[in-house]
Formats: sequence, structure tokens, C-alpha cells
Amino acid sequence: MKTPYFTVKDIIQITGITKRALHYYDKRDLLKPSKVEDNGYRYYDQEALGNLQMILLFKEMNFPLKEIAAMMQLSKEEQKDILREHRSTLVQRKQKLETIIDQLDEYVDGTDISHLNLFDDSSILSIQEQYESEAKFVYGDTKKYQEFEANVSELSVEEQEKAYQQFSINMEQVFREMAKHQDRSPASREVQALVRKWKSCLEQFMVCDIEILRCIAEAYTTNRRYAGYFDQFGSEEFLRFLYQAIVVYVDGGEK
Repeated sequence: MKTPYFTVKDIIQITGITKRALHYYDKRDLLKPSKVEDNGYRYYDQEALGNLQMILLFKEMNFPLKEIAAMMQLSKEEQKDILREHRSTLVQRKQKLETIIDQLDEYVDGTDISHLNLFDDSSILSIQEQYESEAKFVYGDTKKYQEFEANVSELSVEEQEKAYQQFSINMEQVFREMAKHQDRSPASREVQALVRKWKSCLEQFMVCDIEILRCIAEAYTTNRRYAGYFDQFGSEEFLRFLYQAIVVYVDGGEK
């Protein structure tokens, strides 16, 4: 029986590959035509077609072309061993993608970035840890921050986690209550009482002097990560309102 040959057009119709990709595989010595006529026409036999189908399979499994070229030189059993190992990698990637999707849904639904667990299985620090590292970088040489670290170090890991969770809840309660008073002056007694309550939350961990409070107020308005957090509490003007209320407090004014 005469060995059937497929033209480039035939291969494209059978596999769906593009002419450009087929020529690129030839250039990379990944898949050569079975024969080339004097007029330059390329032809592929059934073995070449089978090899192409394996290449496309490996490519669909996210193997880079360099690795595919090496795999094509191996026996079927050796290829299967690699695929079994690759499957484990894909399962891990699937689990990671499911986590990312869940965290994305939570963020879109309103969860603040500091509450996400996106980096739990990563070498990247969690958002909460990043905030803590940032605070240490900015305030670490101050006596007040050193007091904060000393206080926290006395707590167990479970106590620290519980304290942070409660701190977050208390802060959110203060901000939600403050958002209800946006129609009032930042210097009003009601708003200033909430600023004092906000300060009390901070003082669970450290003594807050005027300098620290002013720095925190500035960070709220200059660090864009906080903007997304504060969007959940009020109108677009809430963050500015909060900043003004804190400034009134640190300047010693209350009306």
C-alpha cells in the first residue's frame, strides 16, 4: 500500500493548526516535513501527523516547546512518567486557581484586601503581614512602635490572631458609625467622640501620641490601598471627612 501524504492544507484541516505554527515547528526542528518537493511543497506522512498530534497535546498541557522537543525523543513509557508527574503539578495549580477565584469573589463582594488569604501558601507575605512590615519600616525606630512590639510579643500566636481580629472588628464598627455622621461637622462632639473611640482601639497595642495619630491620618489619605478599604463605609467623601475629624482631634479642637 502506498504511504499517504498530507499537504500543509490537509494538516491544517485535520488538526486546526495554523500554517505559521507549522512552519515555526519546522524551523525549531520540532516537526519536519516527511518530504519536500522540488517546487517547495511540503508533505507529511501518518507518522508525522501522529507526532504533531502529540506535540499539540503536550502544548495544551502547558509544556514549553523546548521541553516538548526533548519529550518527543523519549519512549511512550518515559513520556507517560513525565505526564504523571505533570498531572500532580496541574492539580496543585488547579487548587491555587480555585483559591484565587474564591478570593477574587470575596474582594469583589466587598471584603477588604487585608482580610484576604491569597498568599497563605506562598512565599509572599500576607497582606496583614505586609502592613505590619510596612508599619515597622516607617515607625520602627520610634519609642511608641517599640512599645507596640513589646506588648504584642507577650501574647501567644492564638492571642495575637484573636486580638487582631477583634481590633479589625472594632475599627470597622467605629468607621461605620462615623459614616452615619458625615452630615455633621468633623469637629462636632459626636464625631470627636468616635475619633476618641478610634484612638482607644489603637491604644490596645500602643500609646498613641499626637505625632503617631497625625501620621496615621496622613497614611489614610496618601496610601491608595486604604482608599479601597474605606469605600465600604461611606460616600467618596468619607475618607476626607475622617481625615479632617482626626486632624481636629490632634489639633485639640472640639465643638
